[in-house]
This record gives sequence, C-alpha cells and structure tokens, in this order.
Amino acid sequence: MLNLPKPTSPLQSYRRAKVGRPTAVTTVNDTEVDPHSVGLMRDDIEAVWNAVVRYYRLRLQPAMTLCIRYRGQVVIDRSIGYARGAGPDDPSDAERTLARPDTLFSLFSASKVVTGILTHTLLDEGLIDIDTPVAEYVPGFGQHGKDQVTLRHVLAHQAGLARTPKESVNLENLHDFRLVEKALIDAPIQTPPGEQVAYHALTGCFILQAVLQNVTGKDLRTLLDERIRGPLGLNHFTYGVRPDLVDQVAHECMTGPPPTEPFSGWMKEALGIPLTEAVSMSNDPRYLTGVMPAANVVSTANEVSLFFECLLRGGSLNGQQIISRRALARALVPQNSGLVPDGTIKIPVRYGLGFMLGGKVISLFGPDTESAFGHLGLTNVLAWADPERDISVAFLNNGNPLIAPEMVAWMAVPRTIGQRFPRQRS
Repeated sequence: MLNLPKPTSPLQSYRRAKVGRPTAVTTVNDTEVDPHSVGLMRDDIEAVWNAVVRYYRLRLQPAMTLCIRYRGQVVIDRSIGYARGAGPDDPSDAERTLARPDTLFSLFSASKVVTGILTHTLLDEGLIDIDTPVAEYVPGFGQHGKDQVTLRHVLAHQAGLARTPKESVNLENLHDFRLVEKALIDAPIQTPPGEQVAYHALTGCFILQAVLQNVTGKDLRTLLDERIRGPLGLNHFTYGVRPDLVDQVAHECMTGPPPTEPFSGWMKEALGIPLTEAVSMSNDPRYLTGVMPAANVVSTANEVSLFFECLLRGGSLNGQQIISRRALARALVPQNSGLVPDGTIKIPVRYGLGFMLGGKVISLFGPDTESAFGHLGLTNVLAWADPERDISVAFLNNGNPLIAPEMVAWMAVPRTIGQRFPRQRS
C-alpha cells in the first residue's frame, strides 16, 4: 500500500510572521502632539492605533509604521513589530531588530508619486509638454507603434505598455539606465495609446526617467535632491539608499497564502517576474542602491507624511514651494471614471496624472474620500493626503501578502482613519 502524503490545507501553507506582544514591540515617537491641541480626543488616536494592532496580530506584517499629520501637526508617529528577523523564513532564534518610527521602509509603487511630481515640475517650467509624444524627448522611442504615446498617456496608465520588459527588472541594469532605456525603445506597443487604462507597474516611470534625464541632463537622484529632498529638508527620501544604509532598511518578505492563479499571473504580467521573486529582489543590495523610479524610494513614515503634507498645502511647506498649485491641480484631474476594472490589476482605480485618487465608495483610502490622492505600494503600503480631512498619511510595512482574508483588517485602518478624522467641508 502506498504511503501518500497528506494534502496540505491552505491554512497550513500560510506564511506567517513571528510577532511579539504588541505593547512590547510598539514605539511611539515623542513628536506626537497632544490630540486635544488640534481638536481631537485621545480615543480617536487610540482607535486608529488599535486598528493597526488588530492587523498586526494576524501575522501578515512583521512590522508596520504609521505617521499621520492633522492640521499640520503630527498626531500619530508609531511603529510596531520587527524590521528584521521575524519573517516566515527567519529561524526562531534569529536576531530581531525592533522597528522604530525612524526605520527605513521601501515605498514600492508609492514611489510613482515622487517621480510624477518631478515630471510635473518640468511641465510647470515649460521644459516638456504633457501632450507631446515621448519620442520628441527620447530618440528612437517612437518605433514599434509608440510614436503617438504622450506623457499624459504615461502618467494616466494609458500608454499601452503595461507589460514590463525583462531587461527592466534585471538588477544589473539598475546602475546603467541606458540599458533599460534601450529595452523601452525596442518594446512594441501592446494596446493603442489612450484606448485602455492598465496599470503600468514599472514601465511608465522608466519612460518618465528617460524624459527627465534627457531634457535636464541630470540623473534622477540629483533632480529629486534639488527639487524635493533638499527644499523639504528630508534626510532620506530618495531612490534607494547609500551602501552603508542597506542593513537599516526593513527586510521584505512574502506572507499569507501562496500566490495562486489568476492573481499570480496578473502580478507576473505587471512586474515582469513572479511576485515572490520581486519581493526577494527588493532585499538585494543592487536593488536597494540602484534607481527604480516606480518602486524604490526609501524613507521613514514621517518623511513620507511630510512630503504629502507639502502637497496637501498646495505644494508649499515651510516657505519652500516644490510645485505650483496650478501644476498640482492638473495632476489631480481624474483621467478615467474609476468604474471599469483596470486592465492590469483587475479592480476599478481612478487615476490622476501620477496619482491614484480616492472615491465615494471604491477607494484605497477608505470610503467617502473623493478628494483624497496618493498611491498603493506592493502590497500593503499606503500613502495619501485628504484635503477634506486635512490629513497626510504614511502607512508602511514589510510584509507582502497577495490575497488573504485577513487583509480586511488592513482595509480597516484607512477606514478607521476616515471615521476618526471627519470631513471638514466649508
């Protein structure tokens, strides 16, 4: 008689983080102001943080950090869990590094907002035009049916180039952008520009990088330093990190059930590689020290919140104007209805020019958030601003579940924020 192995249940195959007692692994930054000073109750703050703790207990996230500015003041700046040593593959006796509010996290696709804002600063100065074909700025790009692709198409995820060329995710190429640029030039159009809304996970921002660098003659990090990081006084907040800081970035890991079809196939088509490989790649020093304009801005939650606070204030903060109100208003004009499922990620998303936008019912930023703007990052990172609530939020983590029932608890965090920071329409 054959001894067949017992089938593995979905629960047995879950990849779960090793979590600590919440009160023991929570760090509160002393930058938090008294909630009463800005018209909140302490219960409001604790309700939001309790939603984070409930999600943490489900073991999909080794670490999370949340920073919220309300009326310009930091009301939450906290972390929970372990930045390193608590992933599903880490041994039980591994040395664990406590996450702190100043721990560095990758923004993943929330990085698109940064690259988008850099693009809008050049548009504002008249150095580029949003409806001019990309081929005017990137010689050779117009071949293979791409001659009518404009910057508007790229920023709105309508360029018809959603599938990522393998060269774009070759870690060796992150330090030689011309190889990536050549792959984009050689890539064929997949759908006519403007015909379909389909999330461009990596290709769109590589195209923007080519335009920005060709027009200015400066590399992307230099542009970010000059136009955002320097004026706002940010210590980190750039593409990747210095080699000596690699070990200070929270270690990413796959959590939750194994990725299955059709979801795993959709992710592979968008990223050019399987999700498991993408998560592993994000810990590679070549990724962490390279430039991937759609995916590898690294910073703290506080700095990300400060960046969105600047956008919330019309592009100006502490006397520094990083983008004009006119340019920012243009970036936030909806480019699609958000009612039809996105061709890549298969869920309805309302896009601006470089932003994901909120909505009345369907919104990553919670219900009743029509004026909110920000972005999702692989897979549970969220960063946004909501003018009607006067909040700027960064919710960062280092676990990457694809589809898991417990993610309902993740969605409860922005929902609770929306409830506790009510709309303030005049």
